[in-house]
Amino acid sequence: MLRRKLAGLFIGVLMMASCPIHARQPNIVIILADDQGWGDLSLHGNTNLATPNIDSLARDGATFEHFFVSPVCSPTRAELLTGRWHPRGNVYSTSAGGERLDLDETTMGDVFKRAGYATGAFGKWHNGMQWPYHPNARGFDEFYGFCSGHWANYFDPMLEQNGRIVKGRGFIIDDLTDHAMAFMEANRNRPFLCYVPYNTPHSPMQVPDEFWERFKEKEITQRHREPEKEEVEFTRAALAMVENIDWNVGRLLAKLEELRLVDDTIVIYLTDNGPNSWRWNGGMKGRKGTTDEGGVRSPLLVRWPGKIPPRKRISQIASAIDLLPTLAHVSDVRLRTAHPVDGKSLAKLLVSDDTRWPDRHVYSHWNGKISVRSQRYRLDDAGQLFDMQTDPGQRTNVTAQFPAIAGTLKLAAMRWRDEVMADFGPAHDQRPFIVGHPDAEFTQLPARDGKASGGIKRSNRFPNASFFTQWKSTDDAITWDIEVPKAGEFDVELYYTCPAADVGSTVELSFRDSRLVGRVSDAHEPALIGAAQDRIERQESYDQDFRPMNLGRIRLEKGAGTLTLKALEIPGSQVMDFRLLMLRRVK
Repeated sequence: MLRRKLAGLFIGVLMMASCPIHARQPNIVIILADDQGWGDLSLHGNTNLATPNIDSLARDGATFEHFFVSPVCSPTRAELLTGRWHPRGNVYSTSAGGERLDLDETTMGDVFKRAGYATGAFGKWHNGMQWPYHPNARGFDEFYGFCSGHWANYFDPMLEQNGRIVKGRGFIIDDLTDHAMAFMEANRNRPFLCYVPYNTPHSPMQVPDEFWERFKEKEITQRHREPEKEEVEFTRAALAMVENIDWNVGRLLAKLEELRLVDDTIVIYLTDNGPNSWRWNGGMKGRKGTTDEGGVRSPLLVRWPGKIPPRKRISQIASAIDLLPTLAHVSDVRLRTAHPVDGKSLAKLLVSDDTRWPDRHVYSHWNGKISVRSQRYRLDDAGQLFDMQTDPGQRTNVTAQFPAIAGTLKLAAMRWRDEVMADFGPAHDQRPFIVGHPDAEFTQLPARDGKASGGIKRSNRFPNASFFTQWKSTDDAITWDIEVPKAGEFDVELYYTCPAADVGSTVELSFRDSRLVGRVSDAHEPALIGAAQDRIERQESYDQDFRPMNLGRIRLEKGAGTLTLKALEIPGSQVMDFRLLMLRRVK
């Protein structure tokens, strides 16, 4: 009898030791802003704007004071999704295929979907478009938004929903929020992962009038540390867009209140890199695209009522790679991944009072430049050492005072480069664009991923939301390097514009021995979209209201090769402006 009681006590102790932090698996809402700096929050002392809803997450939860992401968009997303440094997944660019996350990487969507969570992503994906790089193939049951690195129009834009082209409704951030809230409501009775990667304040600088009116003549009192670099109009537009984000964050939080899910939901807010202009950022050095503190420091706010105490401030350094292992840990979800994660669970820092935490290194990389951050020091990409405790603005190189520390961090950077960046980058990228995957009904091939020859020009040097124009010769062509994993027949739509005077061109789509010929029979000449909505002049391409044209049906055989779109006859002065091909597998 005594032996049986002792055995039962032992089993009980084991069960207590292994039980999850939370008896019910929590819902997770991750809000990721695009090109918003650490300094673009009133929480961090910026008096140029007010962000009460985002700030409330810090009031009601935890603030990480030294949290780091990558210098640009797609690498941060890859690290957040996988818990691994972005070079491991071969994310080396923000466009033209280099933004794709390798297929052997396990994503946060995969991990939580396997655990029984409903999974949805609403916004800018930026880690691959064609299946199986598409978010629906990476663990997310629902996807609404776009897969490119930026978008050309934020009002009633062309978007996609689970692979199908749709038309957005209203301002894009408001629309994405509407879909995220609908997803939460539809899955209120089961655990859900709701990933909301917004695409503002990334340019073009468009925002509803209500928010712009607050800023268009507002005096900007807090300026960048080198004010001569700052474009004040850009700052006004960026801050207006952040206030719109804050309003939408308030809507998400109110929806959780309405659904009575506040106590059962972890809400996380962060950004994907430093600010996209020279503006106030707490006096830090650098901005988006740099590996200095100002280019990679992000807010990280985490609210979980009853588990994380309010107004908790966490000083230990952390990184985007830590989010997946942390969320798996606190949700009692098995972190089963194809490769070991680089991040570590931050659960101890969030839910306990134990502040013992070993020092570590956080690495920032972009365009071959590497910076290393320890708890106290930063080694920049030029090998200069800065004491971030006494010199958070990186103004004084202290390598001479601390040569041993500088040497240690330089060695760490070299080892990281050797380990993480082997076989990394465009020189090693042999991945074709996958067309007609058997698990996908639709395959989208945008101008972004194509190559133009002859006189065809891209509408802008930034490929992501561009189109091809100046198509005037039968010697010109648009091509894609593709692989068809399974033979099949596909209905093809071509998104185009063409003035009435140029209607009548005959175009051919070919792949290996297959040919499809169609004729541009209907005029469609909309005006360029964007200038009237932009708050400042843009650098990116303007948009058009591209119309789908039914090109016909083509059979694609299994294998790799070049998909070619060319004109056979051009009766007018040009063929068309071309935006994308949409292929639908015929079952």
